[in-house]
Amino acid sequence: MTAEDAQLLLDKSVSLPMGYEQLKRYLPHRYPFMLVDRVTACGSNSWITGYKNVTINEPFFQGHFPQEPIMPGVLIIEALAQISGILAFINEGVTAEEGHLFLFAGVDKARFRAPVVPGDQLVLKSKLLLQKRDLYKFDCKAYVDDKLAASAQLMIMRQDRIVTA
Repeated sequence: MTAEDAQLLLDKSVSLPMGYEQLKRYLPHRYPFMLVDRVTACGSNSWITGYKNVTINEPFFQGHFPQEPIMPGVLIIEALAQISGILAFINEGVTAEEGHLFLFAGVDKARFRAPVVPGDQLVLKSKLLLQKRDLYKFDCKAYVDDKLAASAQLMIMRQDRIVTA
């Protein structure tokens, strides 16, 4: 991360590392569906890195698969979508608390290379490929111990909602 990256984040009131209290401003998700534990780096409004600590206590492990627990691929893709959404929120300078949402709009080129199991730290990386109006496209990768576990290109779309008191 460069000094310019740090200044861009500071200008948007974003401090790193971003833990739960700051993440919940950007993500409308809550337990058990918040799949990003921390954002560790973010640069030039074009890339972001964070992680998900995968524990045996995850509710999905009760059924997927009890004798040999593996994190479902769709949840790895969701974690990548969530980290991408955080980057989109930062780029736009808005938060979920203010009534904004980024919704999953599509997935292309999804590939699963290695199983993700309890005890793993799933490192999530997303790079902005394209932004047109309210549509964002990202190149995403998930790693465990520097080994590629999954990759995909994801699209998310901004949708504003009305916040009621």
